[in-house]
Amino acid sequence: MTTARVVTISSAYGAGGASVAVLLAERLGLPFADRLIAAHGGAQPTGEGVTEAELDAQPKGPLLRALSLLSPTWNLPTAPDEAEDLPARLRHEVDESIKRLVERGGAVILGRGAAAAIGRDRPWAFHVRLDGPVERRARRGALWEGVDIETARERLRTTDAARARYAQSLYGRDPGDRKLYHLVVDATVISVDACVLLLADAAAGYWSYDDTDLPGAVARARTRTEQIRARLRE
Repeated sequence: MTTARVVTISSAYGAGGASVAVLLAERLGLPFADRLIAAHGGAQPTGEGVTEAELDAQPKGPLLRALSLLSPTWNLPTAPDEAEDLPARLRHEVDESIKRLVERGGAVILGRGAAAAIGRDRPWAFHVRLDGPVERRARRGALWEGVDIETARERLRTTDAARARYAQSLYGRDPGDRKLYHLVVDATVISVDACVLLLADAAAGYWSYDDTDLPGAVARARTRTEQIRARLRE
């Protein structure tokens, strides 16, 4: 059994994932792995959405456009007119990058479709989705990126759609599917610091949880609950 500790974070635009993931990694003492697979040690953007340069890339085909929105630094060959084999090749690269992180002891992984890639049945991998109402996310995206609200709304639509196409193309899953995650948080109603504390505590609880003690755990919780109810009735 692996002793790795992994937290995957899937974040919608404006939910603060780029900041939460970095701060969570620091708090847990784990490496941070960005949603991007960088080539040649290139710098990686840390904002909520995509840059104008990325939007101008416009490769041929919807999947390649989605990938360009997610990262211009992927070490991919020149886009062919037909790229039916690209999802399989890219999925292999993503899966291998996650495997290397696990072999090195784990990480906080932002994006990459990592929850779908790893699955929910790994006791060492805790999967989180950060989301929230569209308008609240757009307002926060505008503040994070220093743009007006209309620009943020457009980036929200573009970025969310690109990430959805990416996850669907590689893993056949919708990143908004709550069944992928152990915890889904509306990150627009709590502070970044509160979100980091919540995720750190939840991850620690997940890693230490022993389902074989379920009957005893339920019995102890029931006893404590009844004791508190009795005091309240006094």
